[in-house]
Amino acid sequence: MFNDIGLPEVIALVVLAVLIFGPDKLPQVIQDVARTIRKIRDFSDSAKQDIRNELGPEFKDFEFEDLNPKTFIRKQLDSDELGLKEIRNGFDLKKEMAEVGDAVQTVGDVRDDGVSSSSGSTSSASSGGRISMTKGPDLEKRPESTEQPAKPTPPPFDSDAT
Repeated sequence: MFNDIGLPEVIALVVLAVLIFGPDKLPQVIQDVARTIRKIRDFSDSAKQDIRNELGPEFKDFEFEDLNPKTFIRKQLDSDELGLKEIRNGFDLKKEMAEVGDAVQTVGDVRDDGVSSSSGSTSSASSGGRISMTKGPDLEKRPESTEQPAKPTPPPFDSDAT
C-alpha cells in the first residue's frame, strides 16, 4: 500500500508529527494509533471469518483478494484453461507489423514513381509484388454540370407515429 514512500517522506512525517504533537505527547499518540490499527485489523479478521463461516464448506478456498478485478483476471489467465498461451505464442506481433510496414512501403514506392493516385486508377495486375498504376480517363477535365441536383422530397408526415 505504501510502497512508494521513501526515506525523505518518512523523515518529513516524523518531523511534522513532532511539530504537531510535541516530543512529550508523541509516544502516547503513537501508542493510540497502534492500538486503533490493531483493533481495526482484529475487526476485519473477525468479519472475514464470519463471512467464510456463513458461506459454508464449498467456499473454503475463497480469498477476499480474489475480489480485486486485477487479481481475478490474472488468476484466470494463469490457469490457461482456454489455451490462451497457445494463441498468445502463435501470434507474432512483430511479424504482423513488419508485413503491414512492407505493404505501406510498397504503396509508397508506387506513388513515388510519378503516378498520382488521384489521376489514375489501380490495376488488379501486379508485377514483381508491386502494384502497377495505369493511367485512366482524366477526371479533372470533365465538363461541369450547370444543373443543380434535385432536392429529395421529405417523407410524408405521419401524425400517428409521433
